[in-house]
Amino acid sequence: MSMQALIDTAKAMVADGKGLLAMDESNPTCNKRFEKAGIPQTEDARRSYRELIVTTPGLGEFVSGAILYDETIRQSRKDGTPFVKVLIDAGIIPGIKVDAGAKDMAAHPGEKITEGMDGLPDRFNGYFQMGARFAKWRAVIAIGNGIPSRGCIEANAHALARYAALCQEAGLVPIVEPEVLMDGEHPLKRCFEVTEEVLRTVFNQLYTQRVALEAMILKPNMVLPGLTCPKQEAVEEVADATVRCLLRAVPAAVPGIAFLSGGQPYESASARLNAMNVKFKTRMPWALTFSYSRAILQPALEIWKGKKTQTEAAQQALHHRARCNSAARRGRYTAGMEKDMESIITKK
Repeated sequence: MSMQALIDTAKAMVADGKGLLAMDESNPTCNKRFEKAGIPQTEDARRSYRELIVTTPGLGEFVSGAILYDETIRQSRKDGTPFVKVLIDAGIIPGIKVDAGAKDMAAHPGEKITEGMDGLPDRFNGYFQMGARFAKWRAVIAIGNGIPSRGCIEANAHALARYAALCQEAGLVPIVEPEVLMDGEHPLKRCFEVTEEVLRTVFNQLYTQRVALEAMILKPNMVLPGLTCPKQEAVEEVADATVRCLLRAVPAAVPGIAFLSGGQPYESASARLNAMNVKFKTRMPWALTFSYSRAILQPALEIWKGKKTQTEAAQQALHHRARCNSAARRGRYTAGMEKDMESIITKK
C-alpha cells in the first residue's frame, strides 16, 4: 500500500463526527466481564456478543473504525458472513490489536513492558489479507512512588516506534497507544508531567524509527487525577490540562488523536471530550476524537447479559453511546442526551 493510501486511511479514521470503537478485549478480559454479568465464558458467547456489536443498526454513522482482537477478526455472523465484511458494508474500517499484553519489566518493580514483537511482520501480512487496514499497540505507564522510571518510558516508547514502523511497512496505519494509567492517588499536575514526558519520548522514538506521522493515529490518556486522589477536577479543568499537554508534545503532522477512556464513567468520557472540542477546536492542529471500549460498550453488555431477547435493547444502548461520543467529537454533547439512555434502561 502506498504512503498516500495510508495517509488517506488515517484521515478517514478521524473523519468529522466519527471515532473508533475499541472492541479488542482479549479473551481473558472478556471472560472476566462475562463472569461479572453472569454470562457463560465460551467462544460462542463471545461470538454472539461481538455479532451484537457489529450488527448494531446505524453504527457506521458515528464509528469510522473498529479495533478487533485475533479471535474476533476470524469470526462470522451466525449466517456465516465474516465480521470484517459486516463492518466494511457498514462503512467501518476494520483494525486489529497486535500486542501480546503488558508484562512485568525486569529490574523495574511495579512497571510493565509490552510484548509481542516476535513474528510481527508475518502477522501484519496475515491481518492485511483478512481485511484489516490499521493496527494498535498499547503501552502502559503507571504513576507511583518513584515511578515511572526513564527506563520504563524509553523501553515502551522504543517498542511503540518499532511496531509503528513495521506497521506502515506492511500497509497498515498504526495506532500508537501510550497509556498513563488512572490508578493511584496522584494529582492532576503529576499526570500532566508524566503524560508530557511520555509523549515527548514516544515522538522522539517515532522520528528515530522514521515513522510517517501523517499516517498514524495517537491514542493517549486524558490528563486526569488518580482515581483515589482526594481532589477531582471539573470537566473544564481536565479539558484545559489535556489540550495544553497535547499542544506541548504532539506534532501538528499527526492527523488525529483518539482518546482511550481508561475506565472513566461513560458520561465523563463524553463530557470531557466535548469540552475540549467546544473550547479548543479552532486552536488544535489535529482532530480530537474517541477510541473508547467500556465507555461505549459497557451499558450494552449490562443490558444484554447473554440473553437473545435483550439484543435489541443492548444495541440501542450501544448506538446511543456512539451517538453521544460523536456529538462530543463535534462539541455538541449535552447532559440532556443521557435521558435517552434512561428510557432504554427503563424499557429493557
